[in-house]
This record gives sequence, structure tokens and C-alpha cells, in this order.
Amino acid sequence: MEPIAQFRTAALPDRGVIQIYDADAYLGDSSALDEAEAKVVAGNGYHLYILSLQPAVEVEVVIRVWEAAQDPIKEAEGCVPVTLESETGVLVVNQFTLGPAGTMDLPKPGVYDGHVSWTAREAVGAYYGSTIAQGADEEWGPDQFGEAWQRCPVTERYILDLWFVGEPEPVDEDDE
Repeated sequence: MEPIAQFRTAALPDRGVIQIYDADAYLGDSSALDEAEAKVVAGNGYHLYILSLQPAVEVEVVIRVWEAAQDPIKEAEGCVPVTLESETGVLVVNQFTLGPAGTMDLPKPGVYDGHVSWTAREAVGAYYGSTIAQGADEEWGPDQFGEAWQRCPVTERYILDLWFVGEPEPVDEDDE
């Protein structure tokens, strides 16, 4: 079975963080961010926080929307169940303080259940650590580090699989 919608983008995990949220959900959630430090991925229903082990090598973020619930990918290093509500039907993939890496139009606004799976998180984290050590020993400049980040031999990937489960909550006029 193929997804009914799919989006992929490269994103820099600024301060180790990638966010995914509805286009109108601007406020962050520090408790969800703290929880992501323990679970890799956490959210509050409107925001998802993904924590990488490194802040310098681009990661790939894939969002897939399915007709029905999906099993996590078999080769994943880890997987966390999530729920995400999108009132606008537009999801933003954000690079924390660097700004959006891209947006995806969902098939329709609503509440989506799903899971985030990841691969190569540990390998890229280890590559980052060894590169920092080598660069410090050899007194690299910024250009050498930049080249090293681009030469990373594997791609850290986060796959968000979603399926529609219900209509969005009505907007409370007092909240606007």
C-alpha cells in the first residue's frame, strides 16, 4: 500500500531539535521538549519535538499520510507513538531557531494518530562526536567542519507516519 500523501525535506537539527507542528500552533511546550530528551520524540498534541544527538549534520524528515494505521518500519532504531492535531491542514517542519525547513499540506485538517520512527541517529551522533574530536586535535576551521558534516557517510532519518482519526477540535473564540 502506498501513502496517500508524502513529504520529505532536509533539516538542520538546530540545538539538536526539529519541530513539527500545525501552521497555526506557534507556542512551544517546554515540558514536551524535556520529555523528548528522554524519549527522542514527544509532543503535546499540536507540537512534536524530535531530538537528534547532534546539531550540525542535516537530517531527513519524511511525513507520510496513510488511509489506515501502519506498523513501524522494521529497520528503525526506535519508534514513538504520537497524536498530532492540525486545524489548518498544514504541517510545518521547523529547525528550532533557524526557521522552517518546509511545509506539507495534509489531505484534510484533523486529528492524526501515528508514530515517529528513526534510523541512523546513533551513527550520525557518533560521527559528529568523532569529527569534533578530530577537528579539535587538528585545529580545524569552520570550513573544514562544514565539509566534514557534508561528508557524513549515513543519513539520519525521521519518518512520521500518520493516519486520520477525527475532526479537529472547534476553535474557542476566546483563544484567538
